[in-house]
Amino acid sequence: MSLLRALRPVLGSARTQTAFVPRFYSAHHSPQASDQTRKKVTIPELAKMRKNGEKISMVTAHDYVTGLIADKAGVDMVLVGDSLAMVALGYPNTNQIELEEMVYHAKAVSRGVKSAFMVADLPFGSYEESPEKAIRSAIQMIQKGGMEAVKMEGGRELAPTIKRLTEVGIPVLGHIGLTPQRQSSLGGFRVQGKTASGAESILEDAYALQEAGCFAIVLEAVPDKVGEWLSSKLEVPTIGIGAGPGTSGQVLVMLDMLGGFGSFTPKFLKKYSQFLDINVGAVKEYHNDVKGGVFPAKEHCYKMGDEEAAKLK
Repeated sequence: MSLLRALRPVLGSARTQTAFVPRFYSAHHSPQASDQTRKKVTIPELAKMRKNGEKISMVTAHDYVTGLIADKAGVDMVLVGDSLAMVALGYPNTNQIELEEMVYHAKAVSRGVKSAFMVADLPFGSYEESPEKAIRSAIQMIQKGGMEAVKMEGGRELAPTIKRLTEVGIPVLGHIGLTPQRQSSLGGFRVQGKTASGAESILEDAYALQEAGCFAIVLEAVPDKVGEWLSSKLEVPTIGIGAGPGTSGQVLVMLDMLGGFGSFTPKFLKKYSQFLDINVGAVKEYHNDVKGGVFPAKEHCYKMGDEEAAKLK
């Protein structure tokens, strides 16, 4: 089964996707990007959702197909997260991916997304050196990658840089609590803010990012009570990942929530599919069909008239 056929329930039939005549060989054109049948999500719309108590949904995407799936599913925000370093490129952590690689993947995702608000991580090493470097990196992500905003990890120490970006018109999504790019200095992937003093320190970070102009802030790996408390103190939306239900919205890595990595199940993750098992089974069935001479069958073959076939010696 081709990937396009497998995704047909999500993408729609080829007949409704494009007016072009289909080509019946493997190098077919990509399906058209998601039809813009719903209103484009914007920063003011996200603020309105928070004000009205409507939860914000965000999911990661790392290529055209995952962007298309996210947009077709109706999520509010699509994040081209640096988590793609591990889930798509096989790096051991997020710190090894470079800006050029992130821009490449952002560009692919942007072709599949029409309605969701698009934001991408600035990877480690692309913004810490100076506000000027951060601006240059963000411009690349927006101009070449097709993104509408950038996400940056860090607290009050990053506020001056974020302020410079927002002053020149670059929207920034903040990220505090557990910041994976700095996980080594935090002692690994550990829950943050488990004490009152720790939670108050995160709040100071949040206030600094809000004051610097962040349109929203990701809260990662904090106790649920802290996630709710922080969200009640802020005037901008909060997007939680392992921060409980009291935030303005939630984000998950798509391949994690689809079960793309078997037994990988952090406490905050809910799996909505068994992607790895399902697809290993499908490829194994194909392998067995080829070995057993079952595939290709007659219905998969191009035909030649008997008269012409008789001329072949």
